[in-house]
Amino acid sequence: MTALGKERDGASILPLRLEGVSYAAGGEMRIAEIDIELAAGPRTIILGPNGAGKSLLLRLCHGLIQPTAGRVRWRGSPGPALRRRQAMVFQRPIMLRRSAAGNIGFALKLRGLGRSERRERIAEVLRRTGLSALAHQPARVLSGGEQQRLALARAWALEPEVLFLDEPTASLDPAATRAVEELVQSIHRSGTKIVMTTHDLGQARRLADQILFLNHGRLVEAGPAAPFFAGPATPEAAAFLKGELTW
Repeated sequence: MTALGKERDGASILPLRLEGVSYAAGGEMRIAEIDIELAAGPRTIILGPNGAGKSLLLRLCHGLIQPTAGRVRWRGSPGPALRRRQAMVFQRPIMLRRSAAGNIGFALKLRGLGRSERRERIAEVLRRTGLSALAHQPARVLSGGEQQRLALARAWALEPEVLFLDEPTASLDPAATRAVEELVQSIHRSGTKIVMTTHDLGQARRLADQILFLNHGRLVEAGPAAPFFAGPATPEAAAFLKGELTW
């Protein structure tokens, strides 16, 4: 592997289209009639108050749960090939009882890479994420910030075309948050489409090219980040940016 993400095989799976997507649970409509197209390139940040449905929308996009109405459509064909072209990192990353390098290697082994290619890719991704010195440390004893970087490294090693990130810095201190943001930027520059939820408006301003604003499970506003922050088009988004609760 010469450069992470630079030589993906096959046709793009993007754009991703949500067509009238709704999701109900416990008799409550949690996501309601969302229509949106996500294209390759722009970093898409999903914003909204607590309970707006941000994480749920991410899981619907990634296919972890199925909509109760509407459909999620990729350009590529459904099936194993589609799953291999996307990855997701959660707010609290799941670490296997292995070393940092072993966590990455296990994911690559499941992907079917040979031992020699696994070693090469592990070494590169650890170097690119600043984790080389921790390669043989047990993953579960790493700090929260190191574990999150390792989760990102593990996902990046798979060379996904789309990477879904669910509040990846929510429990991190400022230094760890900055390290994760820099890593997200590197993954974006490698050609991976970033779709990310955050509650941090400063982070959204730093990372977003495109904003999706949710409120009560509905997509209230969607568009380029700069005009959204300069002057949102809806009263719900304006109230959110002012720090006011929306009900």
